[in-house]
Amino acid sequence: MSVTPSEPKRRRRGFEPAAGLLKDRIRQAGESRGFAVARLLTHWAEVVGDEVAAMARPVKVGYGREGFGATLTLLTTGAAAPVLQMQLPKIREKVNACYGYNAISRVVITQTAPLGFAEGQVAFAPAPRPAPPAPDPAIRREAAALSGEVQDATLRAALEALGEKVLSRPGPKKG
Repeated sequence: MSVTPSEPKRRRRGFEPAAGLLKDRIRQAGESRGFAVARLLTHWAEVVGDEVAAMARPVKVGYGREGFGATLTLLTTGAAAPVLQMQLPKIREKVNACYGYNAISRVVITQTAPLGFAEGQVAFAPAPRPAPPAPDPAIRREAAALSGEVQDATLRAALEALGEKVLSRPGPKKG
């Protein structure tokens, strides 16, 4: 049975990678902002480095009327703008390496407060999670007693750690 152009393609059986399902939507969203290469958005930290990626995010690529290179607009907070300004030539060089040719002729920085308009909300890196509190010694003893008959030391240690987490959970105890 051959597939004609009017028939939809058959989907593979089983799981499909999420990247394949979202590829067209990501490309459309990127192109609406002027990003011809979606890799610049999806791999921003790899393109410019972790230090710059923590300070700035690409917002759009604007093309001039003459067509002699585009302008990349980066969003950053006011405090990071001077540091980023000094690195603009390196950023332009790295972004052009991503494109494979001299696509970007200028890089412009736009600043915003950490909590601004919908697009200006700059939370470049998630806040680190606080360390969990140390378990109560009574809970540690109870977890050790529950896994005390296990002969394998590695399995016993894993069961003790699991027991500590279960016994230290807030809320009603099931048992």
